Order: sequence, then structure tokens, then C-alpha cells
Amino acid sequence: MKVRDLMHKGVEIMPPETSITKLAKKMRELDVGAIPIGSSGKVIGIVTDRDITLRAVANGKDLSQLTAHDVMTKGVVCCRDTARLRDVVHMMEEKKIRRVPVTDEEENVIGMVALGDISAAGRMTRKVMQAVSAHHT
Repeated sequence: MKVRDLMHKGVEIMPPETSITKLAKKMRELDVGAIPIGSSGKVIGIVTDRDITLRAVANGKDLSQLTAHDVMTKGVVCCRDTARLRDVVHMMEEKKIRRVPVTDEEENVIGMVALGDISAAGRMTRKVMQAVSAHHT
């Protein structure tokens, strides 16, 4: 199975200067836990609900002054839409990540694959859930 067969399509990329409040509202609107950050279809980072909680709220930062750039995770791991699901699952396991932006041949973000999407793949779910949910060392 290829990633394109189960990825969530139509992912919206937000610019790095987007306010944290706007990002949180967009997450609520789209019912997602992560938004890729970048421009012109190219991803430079990702902001998750966890990033907002740990890097902004828990640190007592002034949320009205923070942008996506301030809290985003850099060095985002992406995969191609033509990648085999088992390879992406292995990568998620190894990197302990829950979501992966999916790109086309020009490296434009065209979708997102998450643990919820992988659950449709059956037997791989338990293995990746255990690895990703393990405490980071």
C-alpha cells in the first residue's frame, strides 16, 4: 500500500509569522493536531497542539506575542506520496513521530499521514503505537 492511498489530502500550510492563536483556531476548525509551516508549498517546520502547550503555555510565554516560528519543530521528516506504507511506519517508529507531511515529486506538501490513518492498515498499528508512545529517552 502506498501513502497516497490513505493520507489526509488538502493540508493547509501556514506561514511562519502566523500567530499561535490563529494556529490553534485553525487546528480546531480543521479538527487536526498539527499544521505544517512554510510557504509556496514547501514545509520548513510543523506546529502541533503539543508544541503550543509545551513551548508556549507551559513556559508562561505571552501567547499574543508568539508566532509559529517561535514554537515550531524544525527539521520536519516528510515522505513522498509514492512511499510504501510499511516504510513510513518504520520511519515513524524509529523517529517516534505521530504525523508525517506527505510531498509530491516537487517536494510540495500535498497531504498528511497520521497514526489514525495508519490504523486502517491493521496489523502495523500496534507496533507503531507502542514505539511512538514510548517515553523519549
